[in-house]
Amino acid sequence: QVQLVESGGGLVQPGGSLRVSCVVSRFPLDYYAIGWFRQAPGKEREGVSCISTSDGSTYYADSVKGRFTISRDNAKNTVYLQMNSLKPEDTAVYYCAADPLGPSVPLRCYTPYDYWGQGTQVTVSS
Repeated sequence: QVQLVESGGGLVQPGGSLRVSCVVSRFPLDYYAIGWFRQAPGKEREGVSCISTSDGSTYYADSVKGRFTISRDNAKNTVYLQMNSLKPEDTAVYYCAADPLGPSVPLRCYTPYDYWGQGTQVTVSS
């Protein structure tokens, strides 16, 4: 069983920055995908950014490329999502999730994922 706990959400003005964190109960996870997903009211949950624990490969949705950065700190059992140049359309509940990948399996950043955190609200508004 893998448990994930997000933190760091909040209210930020357009153009601002925010970093959300995800503490993973079992770390390091070999051959897992760990990702950040978001869901805005009335919209489907979408994959924002994901990272493979086996080879470090990453994925970014087109809407966040160049603005968001995913990273991990094995010593702190934590995966981060640094969000810069935030826009109102980035407003959503952000979820951390983990899913076993298996050796040589390419990273995917779309549901279903097996394990989910409770989510943290990010609001971009002036």
